[in-house]
Amino acid sequence: MTDTTSPDAAHLTERQPVVTGPEMLASLVPPPQFDDATFESYRSDAEFPSQAASKALLEKFAGRGAPVKRGGFFSRAKKEPELKPGVYLDGGFGVGKTHLLASIYHAMPARRKYFGSFIEYTALVGALGYRNTVDLLRGADLICIDEFELDDPGDTMVMTRLLGELVSTGTRLAATSNTPPNALGEGRFAAQDFLREIHAMSDSFETIRIDGVDFRQRALDGHAVALDDAEYTQRIVAAAGTASDDVFGDVIRHLAKVHPSRYIRLIDGLSLVGLRDVQVLTDQSEALRFVAFVDRVYDAQLPIVATGVSLDQVFAEEMLGGGYRKKYLRAISRLNALTHSAQQPSIA
Repeated sequence: MTDTTSPDAAHLTERQPVVTGPEMLASLVPPPQFDDATFESYRSDAEFPSQAASKALLEKFAGRGAPVKRGGFFSRAKKEPELKPGVYLDGGFGVGKTHLLASIYHAMPARRKYFGSFIEYTALVGALGYRNTVDLLRGADLICIDEFELDDPGDTMVMTRLLGELVSTGTRLAATSNTPPNALGEGRFAAQDFLREIHAMSDSFETIRIDGVDFRQRALDGHAVALDDAEYTQRIVAAAGTASDDVFGDVIRHLAKVHPSRYIRLIDGLSLVGLRDVQVLTDQSEALRFVAFVDRVYDAQLPIVATGVSLDQVFAEEMLGGGYRKKYLRAISRLNALTHSAQQPSIA
């Protein structure tokens, strides 16, 4: 197959995005798909009571709880337990944690508030330096952190220090993750060497467990859509707007040359992402970079068309049994949804 199926297609591998620190800070808002996220629009599953219960707790955290009932003249109002400065939404992928996080962001009457993925905050530190980042974020009323995950000791030290300094000056925190805060880093690096920092950070959070079934899988058959060459070409050529067209292996190699904080700029202006000749990933670093890329594509709600190995099979079996299992499963869930959305004409 040739290197392109359309002269108008863009190529991710030709893009070398640059993002400045101020631009990173300005971009710390919920993804477009959650612009209108509210507690009212969160659809809790009646089969999992923890979803409705979690929503009620988070509404209270955001300052929207039900008013305190007043008793008679001689009655003493029941003292409400003191809330911790942070809430931590722990649950599987696809149960609506990010929707609830965005609902907190929109509902809380805060003068300064920020919403970003874990990797965006660590990238901010990398771009501006630790002290400058603290100075910029100090005084914020609310910091929302999506997909909290500590994959290496450096991130552990940076984020625990950063959050500790912000909490001490009155900032409130809200975070989501697939891992409870006292288990972050477990199975991925020598977490025991950083237990003090991890536990100190977890003390700032009230952990709220949300159970449920991945909403993205409720209407899917469980497999990502893989196209043949002719179908792929047709989708690229017929795409409304600008589609990208790249060999999968070339994209994987290119991601190693671009900092993950800049992946969002790789897909600027695209309406569809095309990946040809998908192969199974066996290198952990390559797989984790691809996960970060998939997260940004999902945030932008860009459909994906692909040939070769079905994208729900892109991670080697041994990876799915390792410490990053939850990350890979979340990526598979998102890849399934994005390849199915590409089959809808209204999205292409």
